[in-house]
Amino acid sequence: MASIWVGPRGTIKDYPGFSPSVDAEAIRKAIRGLGTDEKTLINILTERSNAQRQLIVKQYQAAYEQELKDDLKGDLSGHFEHVMVALVTAPALFDAKQLKKSMKGTGTDEDALIEILTTRTSRQMKEISQAYYTVYKKSLGDDISSETSGDFRKALLTLADGRRDQSLKVDEHLAKKDAQILYNAGENKWGTDEDKFTEVLCLRSFPQLKLIHCARNTPAFLAERLHQALKGAGTDEFTLNRIMVSRSEIDLLDIRHEFKKHYGYSLYSAIQSDTSGDYRTVLLKICGEDD
Repeated sequence: MASIWVGPRGTIKDYPGFSPSVDAEAIRKAIRGLGTDEKTLINILTERSNAQRQLIVKQYQAAYEQELKDDLKGDLSGHFEHVMVALVTAPALFDAKQLKKSMKGTGTDEDALIEILTTRTSRQMKEISQAYYTVYKKSLGDDISSETSGDFRKALLTLADGRRDQSLKVDEHLAKKDAQILYNAGENKWGTDEDKFTEVLCLRSFPQLKLIHCARNTPAFLAERLHQALKGAGTDEFTLNRIMVSRSEIDLLDIRHEFKKHYGYSLYSAIQSDTSGDYRTVLLKICGEDD
């Protein structure tokens, strides 16, 4: 069965001739030896698909009675540690943790919430919500409710509910009707009818929204997010790690294409000039190659 976390345009694919026990042993050696062998860790974890990494995690636990992520945390540090731990985390759990982080402490990272909730499919959202509840013993909806307000809250809750129409069919007639609803709700009169906006923007499928020009394509949107994360003083590693890891098996090739198209230089070169050390090495391996 094809995973709902894998798409046709990823940079990372299943590794042929994969053996979880061989990999687990090599990773253990790399961590336990004199001085950490970062190169081995990077090569193994960036050249295996997430499904394969999950098997390594299981094997590692069985063989050494240790959580791989705990060993990585104990041995690595900084942004490098964060991206390596992200690589060994199951996708739904990773997104759940990212959503929690976006809502923790003072101030909510609204951009991160929007990014995750608008770019995941309904089936992915259902798994994310389950993972969220399992880990935090609170529903994702409840946390969104307490951290956001008004129409923004309503829109996010509708997205988090995972009820978006996933079909790829586009209904021209419906699009015209929706465009009219949006026009009537927004342009045409004083005071905006937000309920209608929420309904159309959150429940229609992406192709349907594209036809109304409400939603731009996902890879272009994520390319823009990466561009923002990489430009200017200081890198936004939270966003950079999330997009690179979570889209590496779905559509990172398309994101790279959009990045080059919009900004005139490659994502690879942006990462190269903006990061350093082992952290840079991992991100470049995930990125794949220069465009």
